[in-house]
Amino acid sequence: MRSFHIILLFLIGFSLFPLVAFSQQTVSPLEKNNYTKVTSYDELSSYVHLLDEKSDLLKVEIIGKSVEGRNLYALKYSSSRFGEDPSKIRVLVFAQQHGDEQSGKEGALLLAEVLLRPENSYLFDKIDFVLVPQMNPDGSEANKRRNANDADLNRNHLILSEPETIALQALFDKYLFEASLDVHEYWPYGEAWIKYGYRKNADETVGTTTNLNVSKEIRELSGENYLPFIKKYLSDRKFSSFEYCPGGPPEVEYIRHSTFDINDGRQSMGIQNTFSFIQEGKNGKDDLIENLKHRAEGQMTGMRGMLEYVYLYKDTIKNIVASGRKKLISGVSGEEISIQSEHVRNGMQLRIPLFSYFSGTDSVINVNDYRPVVISLYDVKKPAGYLIPAQSAEVVEWARRHSLIMTPFKDTGEWYIEQYFINAVDSIDFEGDIVVNPSVTVRQFPDSIAATGYFFIPAAQLKGNLVVLALEPKSMLGLITYKNYAHLLKKGEPFPILRVIKK
Repeated sequence: MRSFHIILLFLIGFSLFPLVAFSQQTVSPLEKNNYTKVTSYDELSSYVHLLDEKSDLLKVEIIGKSVEGRNLYALKYSSSRFGEDPSKIRVLVFAQQHGDEQSGKEGALLLAEVLLRPENSYLFDKIDFVLVPQMNPDGSEANKRRNANDADLNRNHLILSEPETIALQALFDKYLFEASLDVHEYWPYGEAWIKYGYRKNADETVGTTTNLNVSKEIRELSGENYLPFIKKYLSDRKFSSFEYCPGGPPEVEYIRHSTFDINDGRQSMGIQNTFSFIQEGKNGKDDLIENLKHRAEGQMTGMRGMLEYVYLYKDTIKNIVASGRKKLISGVSGEEISIQSEHVRNGMQLRIPLFSYFSGTDSVINVNDYRPVVISLYDVKKPAGYLIPAQSAEVVEWARRHSLIMTPFKDTGEWYIEQYFINAVDSIDFEGDIVVNPSVTVRQFPDSIAATGYFFIPAAQLKGNLVVLALEPKSMLGLITYKNYAHLLKKGEPFPILRVIKK
């Protein structure tokens, strides 16, 4: 009998061996390597496919390829057919647009497995979720910020010249995610901060949309409700946090809350009235793996907290996003659109937590030159749409990359057409950079000239505000501020892109 029991136990143990072995294989590469090296592209590829095999909740798809031909993976989590249940909210999180910011990728891979645990399955009663753990595999392998074309992906979401950003925006266009999070790292160790004697020290910083053309309801919910929630969520789990505050050191440079440009991952989606954020974890000072366990877990906790918030406030978010997008799609001609803005003070003083190089301890500094408010410097009235010359191949291709509604123009007599004349080309300060600021005169396009050979891009579409910001010649966020499109702006000549006004 004893021999039988021994044999039986052996058989049971042998039968469980594949399950135990499989469980060990689903440990993230970072954990498997005991946090001593960052995850390689090959390790990431193998790992996401192992997770795919583990659960029916997850389906891994390739959404595109990098410049050097590496796959861009999207991990799609759903308890039903993805994107087909209108009661659910669609959420997108993407990491490592900058290849030398490794903790976002590592945190995403930790999250990828955590979400498959039974205790977290409730999230997918309300959420269809996509996680893109690595946007820039070429940069990651070389540990460089930019991609293999030497392009900064997080400054490429307007012009969409790179395959990585094209793939991500196509993914967004396919599912029209209602909430999104772009995950990065920040570097607080610069020489200016060392000279100042302090540096930023929060484990995680979180930023909202700040472009004035994003719906006010989204901006208010983001700042007044989400930020306090995520700060508490992180604090309860022993991670410090603060609102994303570029700029400084204090009294050397002003402190603001991010950019209002729409060329980054957060604002490019926010301008479509998406509940959209950036999260930046503190980078390692001396090498890739310094404090990497804490950094990766902090990033994962911030992403997990965002999902928890969306789960709790699903209906509120869906309603304000739907309302904002309905307004975009209906296209309110004559609506004022801000195309030049600036950061200004509002009399408030910022108390910012910093690390003191003098005492070696955390400290709090009062910031006087604090500019938390964005105001408009120059508005235009939204037209019915724009006409772009069919012969302007680069602009036509840009519109196609963005999947804009675009048709050959037919004059039905419902419109009149305006054209800008460029009187002079001056410049304007944009968050410390200098961009063109032309002096223009608006002329009515002569009735005797038929507007043939043009494509019509209506402003009444989800990307309508993006279209205005991109195509207006005085926009400090426009296409003409990029060298590939600078030739469109010539002093003493008409601007080739026309405005269509409803009579």
